[in-house]
Amino acid sequence: MAKKIAVLLDEMVNEQEFIYPYYRIKEAGFESVSVATEKRVYKGKYGVPFTPDMLIGDVTPSEFDGVVVPGGYAPDFLRRTRAVLSLVSEMNDKGKLVAMICHAGWVGISAGIVKGRTLTSTSAIRDDLSNAGAIWVDRVVVVDSNLVTSRSPADLPDFMREVLKVLSAQK
Repeated sequence: MAKKIAVLLDEMVNEQEFIYPYYRIKEAGFESVSVATEKRVYKGKYGVPFTPDMLIGDVTPSEFDGVVVPGGYAPDFLRRTRAVLSLVSEMNDKGKLVAMICHAGWVGISAGIVKGRTLTSTSAIRDDLSNAGAIWVDRVVVVDSNLVTSRSPADLPDFMREVLKVLSAQK
């Protein structure tokens, strides 16, 4: 059975950071499922519409092998939902993939998983991550055990290469 990965979705998601991981995960032979808080059409930063495959309220964390959190402004909305934070926290606690790009580190902060971890993000949230106890570095991609982070859409090829390595190495 293919590993199942949640790709989180909310309003103002960066389209590149949502679409590229969603389809790259499928291309690699895993099951990619978009997960949002409500059943409705979400608009990305540039107006692209998305409808989620699943609602966070219907998610059982044990059915997933990892989570990808895209950036844009969506993480600011996602971090306000307890079920989203629980999913991210549980994936981390079980050593499953947690992948965050750009502003997605906000979700990691609110889920309480960044303290003592080495990661990267857009420089705009460097202080937020550092103040939450993360060790922030300016690199294309950073892998800290099950946590994979990148800075921006320009980093997506490196980000996804490492995401897929972590998924392939997971039992």
